[in-house]
Amino acid sequence: MSVLSFSAVRDEYQSWPPDPFNPSSPSPTSVRPDRPRIIAPAYKWEVLPSIIQTNPYLHKWNNTIFGDAQKYYDQPVKSYFVDGGNGVLDIAREIKMRVKAWAYVYRITKDTKWVDRTWIELQNAAGNGTSPFGDPGNNWYTAHFLDVAEFTSAFAIGYDWMYDAWNPHQRDSIMWSIINLGLQWGVKSYNDQNSHWNFGWWQNVNGNWNCVCNAGLTLGALAVIGDDPTGTAETMLSLTVPNSKKNCVLAPSSDGTWSETPNYWYFGTTAHSEMSSALLTATGNTYDLVDPKFAMTALYHMHVSAPTGQFDYGDTGPNKFSTTANSMMFYGSYFKEPRYLLFQRDRVDVGEPWSMFWYDPSVRGAFWNDMPFDHYFDDDLDQWAAMRSNWADSHALYVAMKAGKHVGHQTHGDLDAGTFVLDAMGQRWAGELGNGDYLSEGYFSSEGQDSHRWLYYRKRTEGQNTLVVNNDNQNVWAQPTVKYDSTGDRQGLDYDYIPGTNSTAFFVTDLTGTYNGQRIKRGVRLINGRKQVLLQDDLLDVTQSVEWRMHTNATIAIENGGQTAMLTLGGQTMQVQLLNPGAGVGFSIKDAVRAPTDPALPPNQADQPNPGVKVLCVSLAPGKTQSLQVLFSPQWPGMSVSDLRLPPHVHLDDWSLTSHN
Repeated sequence: MSVLSFSAVRDEYQSWPPDPFNPSSPSPTSVRPDRPRIIAPAYKWEVLPSIIQTNPYLHKWNNTIFGDAQKYYDQPVKSYFVDGGNGVLDIAREIKMRVKAWAYVYRITKDTKWVDRTWIELQNAAGNGTSPFGDPGNNWYTAHFLDVAEFTSAFAIGYDWMYDAWNPHQRDSIMWSIINLGLQWGVKSYNDQNSHWNFGWWQNVNGNWNCVCNAGLTLGALAVIGDDPTGTAETMLSLTVPNSKKNCVLAPSSDGTWSETPNYWYFGTTAHSEMSSALLTATGNTYDLVDPKFAMTALYHMHVSAPTGQFDYGDTGPNKFSTTANSMMFYGSYFKEPRYLLFQRDRVDVGEPWSMFWYDPSVRGAFWNDMPFDHYFDDDLDQWAAMRSNWADSHALYVAMKAGKHVGHQTHGDLDAGTFVLDAMGQRWAGELGNGDYLSEGYFSSEGQDSHRWLYYRKRTEGQNTLVVNNDNQNVWAQPTVKYDSTGDRQGLDYDYIPGTNSTAFFVTDLTGTYNGQRIKRGVRLINGRKQVLLQDDLLDVTQSVEWRMHTNATIAIENGGQTAMLTLGGQTMQVQLLNPGAGVGFSIKDAVRAPTDPALPPNQADQPNPGVKVLCVSLAPGKTQSLQVLFSPQWPGMSVSDLRLPPHVHLDDWSLTSHN
């Protein structure tokens, strides 16, 4: 039985009191009578100082916020700078970070120096400072509407959390900035056809853009509703809430996988949580925005998180700044799943104002207790699995592999069916390259087979840890099939849990359609009590050339006539062996650059360099039925050669939980 729980003992020192605002017929335009109303209502502020004194986590995060606030205070106001395809998004999110921290510290200390500093920052960002800040009337850059949303969100937090500190002139000034520079453009993006096509296209997509844009506009509207004499706030809420239900809510797949990429999960879920939490605190309801898929997307985040980082396939996105994984706190509290709060509370990005109000201080236990090591995410769009040897050990073994569709990812994916990452001993041995240059010609043109996106190395099949067949890209329209199983091992409360000898999981995908009819299957499994990894490719009557590729930051030494590669990284060693290879089959090393035979890039375009990255390769001749087995053996501390296992050869069709015992 799991010991994860919320404490049954509730007092002012251990948990939040119930919210006194509990409307019988909630409406997005009917708000609570007191301030603040957004995310952190007054009743929580009243008990927060007491909880900070008794809860070590909130105490630590509070100190972090105070330190950040002072750091921001000492810096000059942010200057306006359009950063190519990212517009002024970084500036907006940095200002949002500042306002959140200053507003928080003001409410804790009542020291008006934080109000004064916030006023200077907001005046500057509204174009009322001593230096120009964007185009008058369009200061927040509607051409990249995420920026408008994040500026609106920042101003909303400052307006609402410092409401009692503003004098009438200041309050009116901030309100009109929210209305004129944020909400009116938001309403136009919905209701004016030209504006919709120019900067409202995000209303018809189910990725982070929809969540972020609707969230910022929603927070702005909730902040000023009741004060706004124009009715713009009411109109805005009548548009953002239903649109989010049709789009943002669909961003996670049915299995919880974020349909864009693991890194875009951060942007989408932060915005979704902000919007949902703000509606809940301000109006008493979330209006079905917190779909059960968001409980699953929190589980997704746990499994896509690896000992050294993430299974970071696809584009990794812009700077995160005000974006964190603290949505785990909101989802954990909302769905009463303590594991999500326990997982997030020790992460490096946790210490910021949202965690102070989304965290439930009554939570008890260790996130890894009774947590399965493995999980298969089975939606056809995604089809990926993660396997590990330990949840609590940063040196644990972790391997993840994906199949899935190449379309339906908001042009953020790669041609990467069969790609994998591998962690062990605190190092990443097989890694992803991340995004290319977002300003590259055609980078976001489409997900079609002839898209310019697939000309760039980091997006091409050759830029992934998978097979390249006929020196070509994978078929974007293919739908792989998957076979997966696990012994279902779960970690107990013991930090140093050691799996049993026969503990395993495996993932096998049929990539025949992916490779245009070439009959190829790929599988990965854990062996020897999750101490080693077997990667196997079965090829049946394949008539085209095949190259096995793996990107690594390790130093590679080829030994044993090409049958063994010794990888060294961070003072650790990984042995990679070819088992029973055919004649002439061996490892080679290549640079992480496009092949000379690749189609040309668009004129005046270039790939990003990949410094320190090498590609471990194996070339297979066409016209054969063959099976390529690659065994990864981390050289674990205290482990001898006799502790390693050489697995038998078993065709992928015959893999089972006991096939390699």
